[in-house]
Amino acid sequence: MEAVAPDYQRLLGVLEAGGAGLRARELTGRLSLEVAPATVEGVRSKVKRLVERGWLAEERPEVFTPRRVAG
Repeated sequence: MEAVAPDYQRLLGVLEAGGAGLRARELTGRLSLEVAPATVEGVRSKVKRLVERGWLAEERPEVFTPRRVAG
């Protein structure tokens, strides 16, 4: 997980500990950030970027989970 910036590492850690998929609003709260529209949108932008790069999965629209490794 060293290949990603600290903010992204926190997001990955919360999702890995969260079990089921989480929405950006839930992630924002679990990160102890203010659950305001601008903050939630910032978190959503970051998790979408992690999905694009293969670190996370978006199995349902706007529900983010750790990427599942086949095997």
